[in-house]
Amino acid sequence: MSVSEPAQSMYERDATAPAFGIELLAADRDGATTRMQVRAEMCNGLAVIHGGMTFLLADSAMAFASNSDGEAAFATSAEIDWLAPATAGQWLTATAQRRHGGGRSAVWDVTVEASDAVDGERTPIALFRGRTRKIGRPVTPE
Repeated sequence: MSVSEPAQSMYERDATAPAFGIELLAADRDGATTRMQVRAEMCNGLAVIHGGMTFLLADSAMAFASNSDGEAAFATSAEIDWLAPATAGQWLTATAQRRHGGGRSAVWDVTVEASDAVDGERTPIALFRGRTRKIGRPVTPE
């Protein structure tokens, strides 16, 4: 999977992704993959990644996927189940997949996995389910 032009354009205008080191690896209308390395400042008082950081990575994967066709979409709801902790130095990869899409609404499942190396063996650490809604305008400003 490559990165669609609308998703790439959105990524290039995103201030949050680079602030947290989020990389966009792939995106099309059916899914997307994002990745980031866990930094010490992303960890909580128990020395594991803050749940909000994991949510951010998963939400970003859903956002790039849901906007890949060029029509802007926003999240309407999302939930996450944390399965295991991740620690500083590990790599997190979030893979979003469209589960249902009809009309303006879609449902997305995102699996977040951790590995000790950028291309290492991955272990699932979170499951995220989100919903998006198309708003009837283009992703790319005209």
